[in-house]
Amino acid sequence: MLMQWSFSWGWFFGGIAIAIAGLLVIKFHRLIADNLTGGVQSYDKVKLFGIGAIILGFICMSNLHSLLLYLIFHIIMPNQFP
Repeated sequence: MLMQWSFSWGWFFGGIAIAIAGLLVIKFHRLIADNLTGGVQSYDKVKLFGIGAIILGFICMSNLHSLLLYLIFHIIMPNQFP
């Protein structure tokens, strides 16, 4: 039996917060890269982390993270998760 999807306001607002944090990382990627990483050579890496945070935020907003984790664990350990 597959896990059922359900909407959650808490995860919706948490996903919005994660997406906004990703947007801020992209907006200030030069400042973050200069102060926290190696500088110019890591501008694109910091932008990539920002894009990843936005995608993670959208997944959390739609409450698909629990369904994806269930599917991953079901593939790894099929006997533990019916």
